Amino acid sequence: MILGNSFQNESVHGMLEVSSSFMRLASGAVGLAIALAAGPARAESPDQRSWDPKAAAAYLDSRAAWWMEWPNAQRDHGTFCVSCHTAVPYALARPALRAALSERQASANESRIWQNVTQRVNSWRDVEPFYPDQTRGIPKSSESRGTESVMNALILATRDAESGRLSQETRTAFGNMWALQMRTKELSGSWAWLNFGLAPWETTTSPYFGASLAAMAVGTAPGGYASAPEAQEGLKLLREYLRREEERQPLFNRLVVLWASSRVPELLAPERAKAIVKDALAKQRDDGGWSFSSLGEWKRLDDSELDRTSDGYATGLVTLALGQSPASARDPDVAPRLKRGIEWLRRSQDPATGRWIASSVNKQREPLSETGHFMSDAATALAVLSLTLASQ
Repeated sequence: MILGNSFQNESVHGMLEVSSSFMRLASGAVGLAIALAAGPARAESPDQRSWDPKAAAAYLDSRAAWWMEWPNAQRDHGTFCVSCHTAVPYALARPALRAALSERQASANESRIWQNVTQRVNSWRDVEPFYPDQTRGIPKSSESRGTESVMNALILATRDAESGRLSQETRTAFGNMWALQMRTKELSGSWAWLNFGLAPWETTTSPYFGASLAAMAVGTAPGGYASAPEAQEGLKLLREYLRREEERQPLFNRLVVLWASSRVPELLAPERAKAIVKDALAKQRDDGGWSFSSLGEWKRLDDSELDRTSDGYATGLVTLALGQSPASARDPDVAPRLKRGIEWLRRSQDPATGRWIASSVNKQREPLSETGHFMSDAATALAVLSLTLASQ
């Protein structure tokens, strides 16, 4: 999770890309439940789709462009912080809209994010951490490095998955990531992760979230990287950590590791994957969606009431995680429940802005403020990913 101005920002991670390698996974048992939920594979009619890809792309494009120019996001050597709530979801979701919009190449914002990440990867020893100890206090340097190393690998692996070739800078990013993997006690197999006391991605449970994203990066990388010799020691420790610590995690983290397990085998024991599916289904609301407030035991810092209505972030995450899990494919209850979740997403795009709305679990924010958009930035990315996958 790479954060910008984390003491006031929301950090939300919705991480998925629809690449050629991923779609090969989705074509098998892993994608069975989401295929059932979406119906037979065919071109969608306007009534079936009932959401506007062009408006979603315009919203995501505008938010990414704003973030990259925001003074609070600027960092060392002319780079910017690759935020987990806006820039990272954009980099992972924007490619999914290309087919719907008949686009033949990446957007300018995607290219700029890739260039920024590549610059930081290639200058790893020269650029400052996003939050140096000297200005933010110990141990923010190590937290920043661990977090950034995972996100850099995920973003570049996602880019490379489209071409099917692992680039040298992505290999370098993975090298940086493995070098920072923890080897001590209960954190062995994870990474130091930014903790600003903001639930759920910047707290004591955040290393598990980050480790799940590292697994997703490995599983996304093309060219058989998950089987490469240089990945085996770290991947072994990563699997052990994710299995060992899963039961004590909030449902949010458990859904992310379930999502990652569709890309990397043996991240979860089959009975544990089945338990996550069951727990997620139990949280579905009467309208077919999910509320992010139900995915953990959150308490807002300002003591305001949590928003308990269905939202785009929770519904997008649950439909993605369950829709790709082999445990879901074996459960006959999942397909009709996923169908209702997809239908909720189709009818819940804001027609005025093109976004899907979600709210902070940390404090009540002004919805129209720039920081008030952060949760909706990530929610829109997840909704786009879920809907475009369902349409395949």
